[in-house]
Amino acid sequence: METSVRKPVAPFYAVAVVWLVCGLLLPLYAPLHYVLVAATSVGVFALTSVLCKNAGTIGGTEQAAPKTEKPKEDSTGNPELDKMLKDGRLAIAEMKRLDDNIADPGISADIVRLEQVCQKIFDEVKRDPKKLPQIRRFMDYYLPTTLKLLNSYDRMSGTGVSGENIDSTLAKVEGMMRTVVAAFEKQLDSLYGAEALDISTDITVLETMMAREGLTGERMKAEPTGKDDTDIKLEL
Repeated sequence: METSVRKPVAPFYAVAVVWLVCGLLLPLYAPLHYVLVAATSVGVFALTSVLCKNAGTIGGTEQAAPKTEKPKEDSTGNPELDKMLKDGRLAIAEMKRLDDNIADPGISADIVRLEQVCQKIFDEVKRDPKKLPQIRRFMDYYLPTTLKLLNSYDRMSGTGVSGENIDSTLAKVEGMMRTVVAAFEKQLDSLYGAEALDISTDITVLETMMAREGLTGERMKAEPTGKDDTDIKLEL
């Protein structure tokens, strides 16, 4: 987009003032007088132009709008993780576009669910980049293939034509989407496998130690610690 910039008018006003003052104070009879005034005008014009440069002008001229730089995407410092996050954003954007285009409510609901699950997968891997190898096949094959199927569905359903090939393909994609949603949910679940094992181990150890210390099962009884033999016992 081209931006037009007007020349400042202040230098011209300054020259006019010079001629007006000289005409009032100095009688312009001889050619030499005009030469002197003209030379003075040139000097005033040059000086005023320098002063007005990059500082706006009298009379309100338009200034070029500052250029806006495209915001840079945050980097994690891990090129492989950055690529995964970038591909993930593109995939989410494509799902939103397909959801807007496809009129079938069933497919639309499946796309929304895929979008939600995928976003959680990307967020979890971003939180723990060590899980990145677990979704490599997901990113390289399952996700792009699913988007390819949905794009085919979008094109065929948008033809407005019912035929053997079109109807058969649409039905296959609709049936496959249930499986795809379940597979994506299982992919998300698998990311928590190691943590689930750690939690299960911690629970087992905690239960064992509590039982060994008598902190579980029967109610705890506090025996008197003094040498005096009394029948008083504290039951919790």
